[in-house]
Amino acid sequence: MAAAEAAMAAREEPPGAGAGAGAGAVPGPQQQQPGAVEEPGAMEEPAAMEGAAAMEGAGPAGEAGPAAAADPGAGPGPERPELCFEEEEVQHEEELLRNPFSVRGWLRYAQARQRGPRPRLNQIYERALRELPGSYKLWYQYLRQRRAQVKGRCPSDPAFEEANAVHERALVFMHKMPRIWLDYCQFLAEQGRITRTRRTFDRALRALPITQHRRLWPPYLSFVRRHPLPETAVRVFRRFLKLCPEEAEQYVSYLRSVGRLDEAAQVLARLVNDERFVSRQGKSNYQLWQELCELLSQHPDRVRSLDAGGIIRGGLTRFTDQRGRLWGALADCYVRCGHLEKARDVYEEAVQTVMTVRDFTQVFDSYARFEESVIAALLDTQAQLGQGQDEEVELELRLARFERLMSRRPLLLNSVLLRQNPHNVHEWHKRVALHQGQPDKIIQTFTEAVRTVDPQRATGRPHELWVAFARFYEDNGQLDDARSILSRATRVRFRRVEDLAAVWCEFGELELRHQRHQEALAVLRKATALPSRRAEYFDSSEPVQNRLYKNLRVWAMLADLEESLGTFQSTRSVYERILDLRIATPQIVINYALLLEEHGRFEDSFKAYERGIALFRWPHVGDLWLTYLSKFVARYGGRKLERARDLFEQALDGCPPQHAKTIYLLYARLEEQFGLARRAMAVYERGTRAVPPEQQRDMFHIYIRRAAELFGVTHTRPIYQRAIEVLGDDAARELCLRFADMECKLGEVDRARAIYTYCSQICDPRITGSFWQTWKEFEIRHGNEDTIREMLRIKRSVQATYNTQVNFMASQMLKVSGSATGTVSDLAPGQSGLDEMKLLEQRAEALAAEAQRDTPRPAQQVLFVRAEGAGGSEPPLSLQGNPEEIDLDEEGEEPDEVQLEQRKVPASVFGGLKDD
Repeated sequence: MAAAEAAMAAREEPPGAGAGAGAGAVPGPQQQQPGAVEEPGAMEEPAAMEGAAAMEGAGPAGEAGPAAAADPGAGPGPERPELCFEEEEVQHEEELLRNPFSVRGWLRYAQARQRGPRPRLNQIYERALRELPGSYKLWYQYLRQRRAQVKGRCPSDPAFEEANAVHERALVFMHKMPRIWLDYCQFLAEQGRITRTRRTFDRALRALPITQHRRLWPPYLSFVRRHPLPETAVRVFRRFLKLCPEEAEQYVSYLRSVGRLDEAAQVLARLVNDERFVSRQGKSNYQLWQELCELLSQHPDRVRSLDAGGIIRGGLTRFTDQRGRLWGALADCYVRCGHLEKARDVYEEAVQTVMTVRDFTQVFDSYARFEESVIAALLDTQAQLGQGQDEEVELELRLARFERLMSRRPLLLNSVLLRQNPHNVHEWHKRVALHQGQPDKIIQTFTEAVRTVDPQRATGRPHELWVAFARFYEDNGQLDDARSILSRATRVRFRRVEDLAAVWCEFGELELRHQRHQEALAVLRKATALPSRRAEYFDSSEPVQNRLYKNLRVWAMLADLEESLGTFQSTRSVYERILDLRIATPQIVINYALLLEEHGRFEDSFKAYERGIALFRWPHVGDLWLTYLSKFVARYGGRKLERARDLFEQALDGCPPQHAKTIYLLYARLEEQFGLARRAMAVYERGTRAVPPEQQRDMFHIYIRRAAELFGVTHTRPIYQRAIEVLGDDAARELCLRFADMECKLGEVDRARAIYTYCSQICDPRITGSFWQTWKEFEIRHGNEDTIREMLRIKRSVQATYNTQVNFMASQMLKVSGSATGTVSDLAPGQSGLDEMKLLEQRAEALAAEAQRDTPRPAQQVLFVRAEGAGGSEPPLSLQGNPEEIDLDEEGEEPDEVQLEQRKVPASVFGGLKDD
């Protein structure tokens, strides 16, 4: 039977019952596990159990019920009453008689009697547990039932002690079940039994395996936190941290809540120094350090075991991005300890060592608030106790310190920026400006600046420091010191040649400002002297002193001085050296040529131009060519025509199209003034081909005008024809109108009509209405009925041609209608279901009808010269159904001879031939 009970108990254990259920043997009432009960009086022996069972058998009114006879712990009485069962209990009893080891049967029996008397229910559970003492389900349901029975009663009620005894009996068998321990501990905590609850938690920790301890510690810690027993809680937390050291933040939080800040600081210090610690609350190492610093700085009197100053200073080297806050925490620590002078020393050290503007702002604001608070405290003290001599002196001292601190702020901020980058030239200039009116400080600042700034790593122009230093001495009348400063600056290895050149130029200007012209020339000649070792200008491996001889700024200043103070030969030699070094600019070449021209050296000036032209390419050489050609033509005119032509040809050889127009015009003018008109026309012709398309229009206009002036207007016809072929539609349309107007003036009506006909092919009637209006006016003045009809026919055909170009027509109609959608369907929004091509056809028909309606009908009869036949023999056009009918006066007969108006031939037709 014992083996069967053990097997059934093993099957009834839940999956997470623990290590105690896996042994297969359940200890009986006489077999206690070693260590299960270690405290005296913690558990009652079987005698106590028997007394509890006897109490359970008592009825609610003190009468012995049926359970009294069935209670195994009841003592022998004088008589034993018979058991009485209700009808619904009989089947359960019969089933249990057949199988007394069925846990499910006992549970069904207890469930059926759930609403019955509590003693009867307890008797059923006791009987079940006598048969199955190792059943977890039975014990769990029984204990829950016993706790529910005493819920709401006074904690001093004996029923609580009975329930506790039942829990102790259960733990004899269920001491490996964490759920039983947790429920029991919670039950004891609700009774207010603090010591017994703590001891029960300790027994549970000893009884359960360590893998189950994580289920016990949260309620245990919650229990000790609820009661004002800090010493007990601290010891419990220390035991807990041995198992879960990662939960140290809970311990720190509890220590801070109970005021044990010294131990909290110690724990935080261990956490900060432990690189392997990972915060469960997601805090970084810096955040933990910040908590420690706040603890040390705000409670220095309560944290005695740690060196607050040493810890915070260690953070200054470890967390460099938070130095401002850490400096403030360190000073605050000294202020709270009453060491005001130490706090002031800390602030002074902070403002002179921080590296960022943000940290400086934090420290300076804290420093200013500290001084204000000290002054306010002194004022309050004097107001309460009166003002003595010593107090007044101390107050004045404090006020003077505060004023000096506020006045030092710009200088301290500048020091922060210079600590960030000591090679920042601009900040050094600002520092000098802050010492305005203090010559000693200015000299000291300049000296420190030129010693500190490394020209190779400088931000800004490092030579400006030397120049400003020299000008300071110059402004104070110490010229020798200024020259020595600039002389030292010329030996500095700057990063760029321009910096050294600026120093030499400043040296020369210094001498010029004090009327020492020869010394200025000597300085610049020394600067431009050839070094012992020549180097390329952009060779950064060589010092700038070896590359200065190719700097144009120094040479240009020397040339200006030589031109103003030196001789012609010395100035010419300077320009020649500039050209030899190939560092000249077009302006330098022009200046040299003008200098030679002023001294009558015209050929030498032309040679200078040619040397300069050889140095440059287009487009930089353009100004040289234009100046050279203008000067040459102005000098020789037509005396050296062939040489001038060669120069122009050389200038045009390789000239970009955008720069060719001016040269061609100068070339053509040369030929007009000193050469042949035919060659001038050839030059204009070449110019129209060489210039870019956007300049061809202007070039053709000039070409036509000059041709008309030289050879007459008839010579412009081939020019017009070629221009119309070459230019774009807009420019060609304009030239066609001018061409036709010229032919009209010459009386060539047929030529003009042919021009209009040709131009009509590029004129859409819907866009270029001005052209068609001009042609119509021309036909009215010079045409007849047939020419009018032909013009209208051409207009319709051109319009039909443009109508067949769908994309073009759509874009043009959109342009006219002002639509921005760009789709054909937008032309007729009310007919979105029609075909797009049909819409375009309808629109084209509407435009054609509109053009017919726009045909002007003269208010009076206009007589035309008919092309052929007699007017009286032809039927009127109205009978033919012509919508464009012109009403002619047919009453009178056509005259036999047409009287033509005689006009003089314009003189422009003959050009230069009329004078001959």
